[in-house]
Amino acid sequence: MSQNIQQNDSSLYGKQIILGITGGIAAYKSADLLRRLIKAGATVQVVMTKGAQAFLTPLTFQALSGLAVRTDLLDTESEAAMGHIELAKWADLVLIAPCSADFMAKLANGLADDLLSTLCLATDAPVAIAPAMNQQMYKTAVTQQNLLRLNQQQRLIWGPASGVQACGDQGPGRMEEPEILFARVAHQFKLTNTLQGINVLLTAGPTQEAIDPVRYIGNRSSGKMGYALAEALQEAGANVCLISGPVNLPSPVADCVKVQTADEMYQQVFARIAEQDIFIGCAAVADYKVKEIATQKIKKNDKQLALTLIKNPDIISEVATFENRPTLVVGFAAETENLLDNASAKLLRKNLDLICANDVGSLTTGFASDQNKILLLMRSSEEHIESEQLPLASKKELSKQIVNIIAQRYNQKKSK
Repeated sequence: MSQNIQQNDSSLYGKQIILGITGGIAAYKSADLLRRLIKAGATVQVVMTKGAQAFLTPLTFQALSGLAVRTDLLDTESEAAMGHIELAKWADLVLIAPCSADFMAKLANGLADDLLSTLCLATDAPVAIAPAMNQQMYKTAVTQQNLLRLNQQQRLIWGPASGVQACGDQGPGRMEEPEILFARVAHQFKLTNTLQGINVLLTAGPTQEAIDPVRYIGNRSSGKMGYALAEALQEAGANVCLISGPVNLPSPVADCVKVQTADEMYQQVFARIAEQDIFIGCAAVADYKVKEIATQKIKKNDKQLALTLIKNPDIISEVATFENRPTLVVGFAAETENLLDNASAKLLRKNLDLICANDVGSLTTGFASDQNKILLLMRSSEEHIESEQLPLASKKELSKQIVNIIAQRYNQKKSK
């Protein structure tokens, strides 16, 4: 692998990395590594063991990262703001550099007696270690057994390098240089970009159908789920075009087209659909619009007001039957009852490949909530439907899970 990777590598932009530092003279190299990661656009939370603090102070890494360094498992202030379990969930990658022989032994045997070892057990993110120790410590049988066990646990082992050591010995055990570890981090995130170069068209948010110049028919969609999906798709390497109804959210992607009505969304979708590999209809498109929009504000003259509504175009159904149909068409079903039955019927009726169903009648998973839980329904044949339940989590975390499943389904269809 080439070690000549630019510091502004886009694969690191916006990534959330825990940099664990254990006791060893190589800890001074970690400051350089941290600087490179920050410069590349990553957010880095440094976690130091007691041994690490004997070599460098937390203040050094706080100044470089802009974040208070975490050192204690039971820190009352930190637990109130972001508990150690939340920190473990926050990470996209945990990198321990340097990783001492002692910490390797802890990790290999599942010990969790400090913050860093606890994070390694609690996280779903990849855990990488950069071993650093005396060459004889590295060569000893028990250390090699621990390395084998870590490899079997699918931990990423980066190094060590060989050369002259601080003690004067020469041999394997030097921590890899910061530029090499930076390159490995960048490469690791590129490996997770499962939709690299794939064109994805995504709709999000509500639509608003005018009644008169003042009033409109709308719905409660906040756009939070769709915008989280756009961010996750971009992180996965996709070329994302987001077509958004009116929301109060900053766009997570550069290519964002703002619309207001279902007709406008329809026009923008079909101006682009022929070039897309995947279409995701996350928008809560109004089913109906007013047949005749009043040119002036309607006055409150009568006790009742009758409006004639007509159907809006069914965007996702037309995408699914389009002549140059995208390889994968994904829909969303916002339901208040009979979630499985209603979502299954929609999946088949609209000829979708996958549908994400959620109960919007709940206070914890409704439109405005930052959390959600999703029932995924996937067609494996004309009539057979597979299901997978994604439990309650933040919409950001759920979006990453959904994008991983979309990528798997897309690659399966392309390989047939």
